[in-house]
Amino acid sequence: MPDFRLKVFYSAARNLSFTKAAQDLFISQPAVTRHIKNLEDQYQALLFERQGNKIALTEAGELLLHHTDRILQEYHALNYEMHLLHNDHVGQLRMGASTTIAQYVLPPYLARFIEDFPHADISMLNGNSRFIERSLDERTIDLGLIEGIARMPTFTYTPFMEDELTILTAAKNKIGLNGRLTIEEFMTLPLVLREHGSGTLDAIEHALVSRGIKLRDLNIKIYLGNTEAIKLFTQNSENLCILSRYAVAREVQQGLLRPLTVEDIKFTRSLCFVQSPGPQMAMTIRFIDYVKKLAQQASPLTF
Repeated sequence: MPDFRLKVFYSAARNLSFTKAAQDLFISQPAVTRHIKNLEDQYQALLFERQGNKIALTEAGELLLHHTDRILQEYHALNYEMHLLHNDHVGQLRMGASTTIAQYVLPPYLARFIEDFPHADISMLNGNSRFIERSLDERTIDLGLIEGIARMPTFTYTPFMEDELTILTAAKNKIGLNGRLTIEEFMTLPLVLREHGSGTLDAIEHALVSRGIKLRDLNIKIYLGNTEAIKLFTQNSENLCILSRYAVAREVQQGLLRPLTVEDIKFTRSLCFVQSPGPQMAMTIRFIDYVKKLAQQASPLTF
């Protein structure tokens, strides 16, 4: 097992907070301070600069972080491969998934994976696509799963599933009773959308631009940062919304929301794995391969 002091330092360096490091590792803040002080004494170098209530890495701290990152990755790879000798998949995977994937797409795959690999240590955080990319860049997660458009040139984006965004209204509304809207109707009717930074909004904006339409040309009443909130808002108003088919399948089946189409406009996007540059954790590769295989076998969602 790697020196626990390195784990403490790594968490403090990534969070730039002794308090958060203590929370992450379930130890006291004085214990964090003590471990950091031991490392500083060992290497005869200051690792953090104290700036009021904040801390920043020194040059020595940056160097130690670089090597600690590699040491911890090698340790996880060693742990994984040694257990493979007994056909036992043991390892850690810290994932981050954007809202639609985390709530409506990933859970069945995650349940299957944990059933097949019960000794895998998996955690997942949830946020919009840009938050997940930022978390991956900061190394607080090992793997991202997002909807929408690739933005970070140094990252690798691997599609694993196609998704279609659907225009919907409350089933009780008299909007588009034939199931179709003209472009003019679509641009005039009130609309509720996901917040800026979400993969959903990025995909919508991308599709509209291809038709020469900008977001400001639409009658947007409100942006909401939660898919469930958008569904409930739409069910109780005369607004349209645009959400993933995976997110609204139950409401459409129950007759609460009604899907609509707009002539010559289709909102589609790829759901992607996102990886930062450099060597990948063995458990990360295993999970990607597993989900891609299941996704290929799954029937597309239609209604």
